Amino acid sequence: MEISILIVTKNRPDELEITLNKLFSLLDLSIHEVLVFIDGCKKTEALLIKYPWVQWENSLISISASPARNKLYQKASGKIFIGLDDDAHPLSTNFIAKTQSVFLENERIGIIAFQEIRGVFESDEEALKRAEPDIAKYKTNDFVGCGFAIRKEIYDMTNGFPVWIDIYGEESCLAIEVLDLGYEIGYDNSIIVNHRVDKIKRLGQGRNYFRFGKQLKNSLFFYVVYYPNPILKIAKLLFHNFKKYALYDLKYFVLFWKSTFSAGKELFYVLKFRKPVQNSTLQKIKMLKGIKY
Repeated sequence: MEISILIVTKNRPDELEITLNKLFSLLDLSIHEVLVFIDGCKKTEALLIKYPWVQWENSLISISASPARNKLYQKASGKIFIGLDDDAHPLSTNFIAKTQSVFLENERIGIIAFQEIRGVFESDEEALKRAEPDIAKYKTNDFVGCGFAIRKEIYDMTNGFPVWIDIYGEESCLAIEVLDLGYEIGYDNSIIVNHRVDKIKRLGQGRNYFRFGKQLKNSLFFYVVYYPNPILKIAKLLFHNFKKYALYDLKYFVLFWKSTFSAGKELFYVLKFRKPVQNSTLQKIKMLKGIKY
């Protein structure tokens, strides 16, 4: 296989159907494969028969996004892995050819970060109106999981998506390992995905609180695993989040302490995965231009 499209899904069968229907018209299934991991979602199982061209992995219990990605990516056989969220689809009809072209042009690029357009639109044409007006290509230090590509040979040289993170922050773990191997992450805004996120609805559901707790704990783990001397970074992280969030909002205050204590309880488990990167890698990350979130 030349290309593997990989998607983890949970509790969004309608969104997943939109994505699969969009992909079907863009793929050549003789050389492209689609793998989907159902993360403990009974109502998504109805799609197994409806989409026989998809390679399904079905977990009866939820193991969370990053461990699910870790399992799914081990099953893929393509030379290039393209990761999408279940509610994201390509807006570039030639996204595969463009992805292959970028990798061919520069063998040092390990990951390509796509342009993400967030929102729900009446058509793909409407979504494309929100795209960045000028072509932009540059080296960056991270990528967004809803739309990216990675060479299989590079992915296999890393530990893959971490099993010690559940959700939020797993991309940064893979990114830092790829950079530490001496490869680059290239942002290319000519490869575009529409991340069909209803931002107002998510805010109403309190997802910012959910994300805060997860990201705080996972950021603590990130420093423990990858930084040669993580103590100062951890102290700054805790001080910043307490001062900016916990000090002024009771829900954030409770989540701050809950996440901190939870991280402490799981510390010895996470230490088994400790793999400090080179100091030169950390310096390189500081110098690289970040991507838009």
